[in-house]
Amino acid sequence: MAIDPLTINQRPQFANPEDERQHRKERLAAAFRVFAKLGFEEGVMGHISARDPIKTDHYWTNPFGLSFGLIKASDLVLMNFEGQIVEGRGLVHPGGIQLHLPILRDNPDIVSAAHTHSIYGRTWSTFGRLLDPLTAEAAVFYNSHSIYDSFERGEGDNLAQAVGNNKAVLLKNHGILSLGKTVDEAAYWFVSFEKASQAQLLAQAAGEPTLIGDKHAQAIADRTGEQFGWLNFQPYYQAIVREQPDLLD
Repeated sequence: MAIDPLTINQRPQFANPEDERQHRKERLAAAFRVFAKLGFEEGVMGHISARDPIKTDHYWTNPFGLSFGLIKASDLVLMNFEGQIVEGRGLVHPGGIQLHLPILRDNPDIVSAAHTHSIYGRTWSTFGRLLDPLTAEAAVFYNSHSIYDSFERGEGDNLAQAVGNNKAVLLKNHGILSLGKTVDEAAYWFVSFEKASQAQLLAQAAGEPTLIGDKHAQAIADRTGEQFGWLNFQPYYQAIVREQPDLLD
């Protein structure tokens, strides 16, 4: 796969909606492969969704029990907002339906959501605290993430109403939920939040870290929006497709 550095920051445009659908499915399959490589898989738990660009009241997601590291574009299943599989084979994790269906149904600007039980995110979630703006990477989420107690309030309609305009939601004692207007954006926010959680835990274990000031943290968050999230996933996508081209099948 040849990479053109002059066009790397340009999001593709589609004249044919079928091409956009295939592109979105390939990005979703790639996100699963990247998550597998980064160790975000935990048994059968975890799911990522992508709203279908043609049937916008449907979304693509992973079939239950299939390893993230084996998922291909052709393995994905298409769900409607009644919770029924209308294309593809297999089952879907019931918890995934409870999470993704209401979020995509009630938030038309959201195209993709990602949730797995990654180790640092779920560890940090036990503190019931927002991330501190310790570094520029963490400051990306300043006033752009929230805490939600899914054990007390559930994951269906209540969570769908709570996501707001956040890049991520920290599910208390549970883990990370990331959101995006592209699969790429949602995937990158998850990766970045997981790393920021790791850095926060390490910094706290070592002592009393110094925070970036509110003004500067807010400026970082304001300039790192949708395009920033999309762009930062591109190196992950390039590498995983070069290494594992079968994911595009």
